[in-house]
Amino acid sequence: MRFEENRNIFQQIADQFCWDIMQEKWQENERLPSIRETAVELQVNPNTVMKSFAELEDLQIIYKQRGMGYYVAPGAREKILQIRKHDFFNNELPKLFKTLKMLELSPEELTELYRKYLGDNKPS
Repeated sequence: MRFEENRNIFQQIADQFCWDIMQEKWQENERLPSIRETAVELQVNPNTVMKSFAELEDLQIIYKQRGMGYYVAPGAREKILQIRKHDFFNNELPKLFKTLKMLELSPEELTELYRKYLGDNKPS
């Protein structure tokens, strides 16, 4: 995993776990790699991974089973989707609208570009 300099590493790790859950790498109630395994794989301090897991646990995306490790919480994918949509609507979409207005792009042009994107990115 390549880390960005402008964001905390623990947040980037949490985001990657969310992405993996969204892509169904892990299913509900499936055990996640341990903090130590994740730290070794990502070459980061275990405390950094622990902070990521704590954030995901606070968001009810994962849960801890004493002595067994961390697991994907039931409904985690839907929870992540809800959080990501909220973030997109409140943070990214206003920026996009501002750029569209500045570039004088019409909704029709944007729709056509989006349809082309969807066509080019169909699963094989």
